[in-house]
Amino acid sequence: MKTLTLTAASAALVLSSACAEAQSQQDRLDARYDRALAAGYKALFLCSAIAHAEAAGTTRTPESVHEWELTGIYPALDPIVRDLEYEIVRRPTGQIAHVQVDWAEDMPDRVAAYYGDDTGCSVLPIGAPENTSEPTEGQPLTQLRTRESAVNYPTADGAAADLAAIEADAFSGSTYGDGARTTAIYILKDGQRVSEGYAPGFSENTPQRTWSVAKSIAATFVGAAVQSGEYSVDDPIAINYWRRGGQTDTRNAITIDLALRMASGRYSDTPGNRTDPLYWGGTTVDERATNWPMIAKPGTQYRYANNDTLTAVKAIDGYLQYYPAPELFEKIGMTDTVAETDIRGNYVLSSQVWTTARDLATLGQLYLNDGVLPDGERLLPEGWGEYVSRMSGPQPETGNYGYGAGWWTFKHPDRDVHEGIPDDAFLARGNRGQYLVIVPSRNVVIVRRGEDMVGTRFDIAAFTRDVLSALEE
Repeated sequence: MKTLTLTAASAALVLSSACAEAQSQQDRLDARYDRALAAGYKALFLCSAIAHAEAAGTTRTPESVHEWELTGIYPALDPIVRDLEYEIVRRPTGQIAHVQVDWAEDMPDRVAAYYGDDTGCSVLPIGAPENTSEPTEGQPLTQLRTRESAVNYPTADGAAADLAAIEADAFSGSTYGDGARTTAIYILKDGQRVSEGYAPGFSENTPQRTWSVAKSIAATFVGAAVQSGEYSVDDPIAINYWRRGGQTDTRNAITIDLALRMASGRYSDTPGNRTDPLYWGGTTVDERATNWPMIAKPGTQYRYANNDTLTAVKAIDGYLQYYPAPELFEKIGMTDTVAETDIRGNYVLSSQVWTTARDLATLGQLYLNDGVLPDGERLLPEGWGEYVSRMSGPQPETGNYGYGAGWWTFKHPDRDVHEGIPDDAFLARGNRGQYLVIVPSRNVVIVRRGEDMVGTRFDIAAFTRDVLSALEE
């Protein structure tokens, strides 16, 4: 019998070969996962952009969605997404049933299904069969609601002439950020419209995804729940399986306030917490957002995370069952706004809301009115705008903006870089250049919508400063 002796050199070679094979396998898995996510991304954006536009009385074409929403996205998905073959399937009524995207020969198409204009489109789990939401005879899955027209603010007399030039600069793609792609500008002063403009193919009736502006909408919903008297921002999140753990589950120390302030102390897997499995993979809020472990004492660490906003919304789940998002949007006057859900009906209020520039301006006006609706009903607690813009928790270590409770501020406790902008100004910020700026001391609301590509950024601080300066003249 021969005895084989493994030398150090040969052992290293075997180990190196095994590592290379493992890395090669992981590379293949990662590439396949990226392709699956890109297909889910494409299915959802085609479904949402087209269906919401049609529900608002306008149109979007697949070519437009490819040009704007599907160009310049995450680097791992951008080379893949536009070339994937797709099909838009409609019901006999003409309403979109679903969008399916081919991504792998050995797997079913990725599917995003449209469930009506109350909840919009949901991306289905990876591998869901194409016929999950086949068109059926008769009524759509949910009856379309008949909405009143969106608020049409009167045009101010003698609006500043300089605003026209500033608006043109915003659309130029150079003045406020090289390559920035502005789709809409809407500005209110004293409740009157002083500027409104749109890129070709967009209009006052064209909804776009809010991305993280939805977090500020989530904070608004929390405010409405607090005003109802049934909730307090100091309430613990109280997710059922956290509560069952009693004192041994330290997540029970996380309050609604801490979750809104991104200060839960929980881990999140990526900076900014991209949440791809929820957004594009078809998992649910319960599966993805609520199961992360604690790594810091609640209230001591700032970590921007979709998971925290989604968890804060779970805390007011009972309120949202009685007053669902469509009813709240209609109360506010945001009649072309839809909060989409996962496949289990949970609102994805960290990103997945579709709305128009006018509707965002209406949200801003609600805050200028201290949470009081035009009919005199109080929707938000008195001083809620001051609460959401107060930097009472730990703050971002980098960047030039502070963080309140679901809203950003132009102030930062360690930096003062935004001269010319009042201290009380606060804003909602979202991916690809979504901005809603509220300046209470000037009674001004500024909305900028965009589809900025990765690597470009619209300078909202400079734009805000220029707008406020022009309004002074």
